[in-house]
Amino acid sequence: MKNTEDLTKRLGVDIDTGTLRLALTHRSYAYEKGGIPTNERLEFLGDSVLGLAVTDALYRDHPDLTEGDLAKRRSAVVSTKALAGVARTLDLGSYVLLGQGEKLTNGRDKASILADTMEAVIGAAYLSHGVETARAMVMRLIGPLLRDAAVLGEGTDWKTRIQETAAARRLGVIDYQVDGTGPDHARTFTARLVIGGTEYGSGCGNSKKEAEQAAAAASWKTLAAPFSPDGPDDGFAGVLGTATPPDGP
Repeated sequence: MKNTEDLTKRLGVDIDTGTLRLALTHRSYAYEKGGIPTNERLEFLGDSVLGLAVTDALYRDHPDLTEGDLAKRRSAVVSTKALAGVARTLDLGSYVLLGQGEKLTNGRDKASILADTMEAVIGAAYLSHGVETARAMVMRLIGPLLRDAAVLGEGTDWKTRIQETAAARRLGVIDYQVDGTGPDHARTFTARLVIGGTEYGSGCGNSKKEAEQAAAAASWKTLAAPFSPDGPDDGFAGVLGTATPPDGP
């Protein structure tokens, strides 16, 4: 395993070697080594610690937000995409223990692997130093996302917003038309959103679900256009007041 001294410096927490190694052990590596323990239990633990830290911060910092708005913000900050972004700033991928198959398919930069490992590292910090140290690490590394409008916008469930809006305006049947290209291990999907026979937007992603979300986000720009900020609230305002989807997929 790559020397983890630089990683612990970036984390700001001195996690004991054995626990940190476990946090970095992906199941593909464990399988090739005869079924040694994986980081999945630490991931489960870290997910709870992460959720507590983020929920507590949101509750204290936003006394006027409703439960629904708090939940949306939390969902955005703890999403796979957001956690993977934090992991990349730490260069976490270069430390993960992977099987040969994952190495060959660029597993060190897969969002799912990075996000899961980030949660496992949080779990390792909790086991090594307790909840307050782990919480402090979470807020130092992930806390800034709570004030990042782009991240909060990306966390919006655009498919749900499209469904609600299409139903309210009686636009017709929603249909995501998805095509995939490339080999199985590196497949790319393109989705087109068609409502009532009219195409509204398209988007790409590494999975069908991701491509559909991207298409929904792109389509929202068209669907939201008729509504003026000065007009009546139709109930579809974005997470931060007005919905602003990401510019790209």
